[in-house]
Amino acid sequence: MMGAIAGFITHAISSMGYAGIAALMAIESACIPLPSEVIMPFSGYLASKGQFSLLLVATVGAIGCNIGSTLAYFVGAYGGRRAVERWGRYILLSQSDLDRADRWFSRYGSAAAFVSRLLPLVRTFISLPAGIARMPFWKFQIYTFIGSWPWCLVLAYVGLKLGQAWDKSPALRNTMHALNGVVLVAILIGVGFYVRRFFKSREA
Repeated sequence: MMGAIAGFITHAISSMGYAGIAALMAIESACIPLPSEVIMPFSGYLASKGQFSLLLVATVGAIGCNIGSTLAYFVGAYGGRRAVERWGRYILLSQSDLDRADRWFSRYGSAAAFVSRLLPLVRTFISLPAGIARMPFWKFQIYTFIGSWPWCLVLAYVGLKLGQAWDKSPALRNTMHALNGVVLVAILIGVGFYVRRFFKSREA
């Protein structure tokens, strides 16, 4: 499953360019489990090959975050917590995910839309409680963008540096090949985790 997701991501970016980056990050920010940790580093890797600009990659990635977050914001604003709890399981959004995002928003208020964008897990779901609380829309847009841009830039920069080192360092290639087995095990564990969460949420 994760291999198919990674293949979908790399194909979308390779074929659609910047629009593909924005679309994928919009999906990720709409609370659908599509990992930005694959989207942005691969985009940075293509930047190392001269196909993209690093700063533009980060910018269109952040724009995509705003688009997807806006969808989640309106789901929270007009559907309320009850709708999120009812339909969240279909995108693998658990009660603990929503509770964690709620705690962040309760603790930091509007600033959570910025702070949480720099953190894994919480960043994906924070738009829902922001919408439920009817955070001022334009403030939400600004905080989301300025929080998402550094996240996108750092991940893309990692991909850029790996891409630059790939052809110059046989040791790096050998190390990455040696880690294939570890990555496969991690993927299988991740798939099992998400499947288990899905069926537990259905039972609940």
